[in-house]
Amino acid sequence: MKVVLALALLRLFAGPATKDFLGRELVSMPTWEWTLCSLTPVILIYLARHPKDWMELSGERVMVRGALGIYLLYSAMGAIGKGHPALWIAVAVCLAGLAGMWHLNRKERLHAG
Repeated sequence: MKVVLALALLRLFAGPATKDFLGRELVSMPTWEWTLCSLTPVILIYLARHPKDWMELSGERVMVRGALGIYLLYSAMGAIGKGHPALWIAVAVCLAGLAGMWHLNRKERLHAG
């Protein structure tokens, strides 16, 4: 997930960087590939849905939540501002991932108490 996040951010900033350095944007802003990248934290959450696996992921939850937040922020801005319909799918995926994290954290607290 960390590698995909790093590549997604690199891809995100490649367009504006080429415009700054070369005077024109060689790479357009990501759309459908951003949706694919936003799936990686959700897949991780799905694979760690059992309490034992979720406990093992406790040190990485902040990173997973941060990745979902970055994907959600960009996809919402792109879907609203640029009108890319594929980014609405990324918004839905990110919201589902955050809801899944909330559910698993709540389930963990209920079992601990």
